[in-house]
Amino acid sequence: MEILYAILKAAVVTVLASSLIEALVLSWRQGFAGYDWKASGISVIDFLVREYPLAVLLPLGFWFGAMDWFWQHRLWTLRMDHWTGWAACFLGQEFCYYWYHRAAHRVRWFWCSHAVHHTPNQLNLSAAYRFGWTGRLTGTIAFFMLAPLFGMPPRIVLMLLSLNLLYQFWTHATWIPRLGPLEWILNTPSAHRVHHASNLEYLDGNYGGVLIVFDRLFGTYIPERADLPCKYGLVEPITGYNLLTIEFHQWVGLWRDLRTARSFGEACGYLLKPPGWRPGGEGRTTEDLRREAVAATA
Repeated sequence: MEILYAILKAAVVTVLASSLIEALVLSWRQGFAGYDWKASGISVIDFLVREYPLAVLLPLGFWFGAMDWFWQHRLWTLRMDHWTGWAACFLGQEFCYYWYHRAAHRVRWFWCSHAVHHTPNQLNLSAAYRFGWTGRLTGTIAFFMLAPLFGMPPRIVLMLLSLNLLYQFWTHATWIPRLGPLEWILNTPSAHRVHHASNLEYLDGNYGGVLIVFDRLFGTYIPERADLPCKYGLVEPITGYNLLTIEFHQWVGLWRDLRTARSFGEACGYLLKPPGWRPGGEGRTTEDLRREAVAATA
C-alpha cells in the first residue's frame, strides 16, 4: 500500500500539470477566451478542499470498518498470490463501480453530489477532478461493501478503485479520437464524452470506469455520433462561477422539494427516484424528456 500512496501522490502532481499543459495548448489553439479558465480554477479549488481539509475530517476509513466486517465473514478467500485473484478483484471492483456510477445518475440522493462533476460546460482534463465535497457523506462507498464478502480484500478493492479513478483522468479529453477496437472493451475518451453530454440522445449512458463491457452487457452503452456533437454541462446548465452554488445547488433543490412533499412516499420519491422526478407524472426525468420529444415529432 505504501507504493500505492507514493503513486497517488505523484499522480496528483502529474494530473494538475497535465491539465495545465492542456489548458495552455487549447488556449493557444482556440484563443485565450475560448478556454474556460474560471471553470478550471473552480475544479482546482474543489480538488484541493476535498483532498486536504475534507479528507482529514472525513477520511475514507470512516467506512472501512464495515468493509472489514464483511471481510471477516467472507464466503471464500481469493488467492492474491496468483493472477486469477487479482483479475477477479479487478472485475469485481469494476462491476461495483458500474452500479455505483449508474446509481449516481439515477438516484437523486447520490446525484446531488455527483452532479458537481457534470457542471463544467466545457469538457477538459480539469473537469476530471471536480467531484464535489459531499461524496463521503452520501455513502457511495456502500456500493463496494459486498466485494469483501466474496473474498476481495478491502484494501485491494480500495486500491483498485483509486486506480480506476486515476485511469479516468485521460478520458475527459475532447481531442482524442475514437480508438477503434478498444471502444468495445475500455472506457475511452469517446465513450466518456457521451457520458458528459447533456444532449437528450446521450443522457444516462456509459457508466463504466476502466471497462465499458458492463454498459454493453446491461444496455447502457451509447456510442458517440459524428452527426451529433456533444453539448457538455447539466441539462439545466450552471453558467456562473459561484463555488457554493456549484457545490450545493442540487442539495438546495432537494431540500426545497422535500419540504413540499405531502407524504412519506413522495419524500422517498424525491430522495430515491431519478433526478427530475415529480409526483403525478409531471417530472423532468430522462424518460419524461424523451417521451416529450417523441410526442413532439409524432
